[in-house]
Amino acid sequence: MARAMKDSGVEWIGEIPEGWETVRFKYLHDGLNTGEAIDKEFWTSEESDKPFYTAGLVPIKTSYKDFPPSKYTSDNDLLLARNGTPYVYFPVSGACYTDHIIRAAIKPKMNRRFIQYAVQQSILSIVVDSVSIATWSASLWNEQTIPWPPVEAQQRIVGFLDTECARIDAVIEQTRASIEEYKKLKQSVITQAVTKGIRPDRKMKDSGNNDMGCIPNEWEIVRLKYLTTDIVDCPHETPEYSLDGEYFVIRTADQDYARLRSDANMFRLAYNQYVVRTRRMTLDKDDIVYGREGERWGLACIVPESGKYCLGQRMMQFRCDEKRILPLFAMYALSSSHVRRQGEYDTFGSTSPHVNISTIRNYRIPLPIISEQKEICEYIHEKVLYLDTLMDKKEKEVAELESYKKSLIFEYVTGKKEVGQ
Repeated sequence: MARAMKDSGVEWIGEIPEGWETVRFKYLHDGLNTGEAIDKEFWTSEESDKPFYTAGLVPIKTSYKDFPPSKYTSDNDLLLARNGTPYVYFPVSGACYTDHIIRAAIKPKMNRRFIQYAVQQSILSIVVDSVSIATWSASLWNEQTIPWPPVEAQQRIVGFLDTECARIDAVIEQTRASIEEYKKLKQSVITQAVTKGIRPDRKMKDSGNNDMGCIPNEWEIVRLKYLTTDIVDCPHETPEYSLDGEYFVIRTADQDYARLRSDANMFRLAYNQYVVRTRRMTLDKDDIVYGREGERWGLACIVPESGKYCLGQRMMQFRCDEKRILPLFAMYALSSSHVRRQGEYDTFGSTSPHVNISTIRNYRIPLPIISEQKEICEYIHEKVLYLDTLMDKKEKEVAELESYKKSLIFEYVTGKKEVGQ
């Protein structure tokens, strides 16, 4: 027999079973605080070091010893991301967390796991439009309203969801692992082709770069600034935008490795005065955009058409001197591991890697003649098109699994389905 339902009064929740209530998140904890930035020199991979939550999907490790005692996690805490994806973490006790994370001290005897499932659903129901990184403030988290069933029902729901979600997560992890292998293969193909060429049995010479090793005898090594007619840094203000604006804004989130993301949900500028105000020009076909900050720093992609795109924050634009370097070859060269590695030592900050414009201008690019650049681009395109197709298929599988998982959690934490049905 179907349970009697009632209107929750909350749009994202809809109906809930009779006997259930709703509650705001701010009534479920005894206070919020943010963490502390820890310099990247203290990041480690040592198992014996402290877990450190940084607003990424999983925590890293840190050897830092002077984190404020009041800000280590305890047994009753949840962690909430302030920037980017609004993750709700179920942290281990005694962990550190960056200033991009909010700690919520959940009240004693509350079902922390149920709260995590429910508040994650609540925050995901909010659409945050941003051309930069989405921000999730403490006040926004506090205002989230979640279903609140009786204690026994919470326990049953958590037990069921833990089992089902673990099964789904295992498949997602396996699928993502195969995507990472494809990405490594793609980078290997690109790096090999743009640093060694594709012609067999040729004389090689020392490139003068330890990472790059030897290059074909006829090639040059040229700094990027001598191969471009224009290098433009990102704007320093956030543009006004709307979903029906005139121009697409390319952000770091819209980039994939050596291409725009196939699922890119780019925002549009609300009006073109922004272009004038910041002395920005719309991007032209074959311009290269390069992520200079954030998790996707160092990714390059090429603008597919003119008059439609603008440069977002955290991005740079290169315009190639096509007498010397083909735009497609330049994109592949910037995407190679040997070139990207030149910016690794310029990154800074505990959670936001960054490479500055002076370093990028001086990237050393392996350079064959134009005719050989064309050969290499055709070879890479054929190889990576196949790998991109495989990755897109895997990404679609991950998206479908994540959608199913979200739907499953929603149905049970809101009482649309009952454990045991």
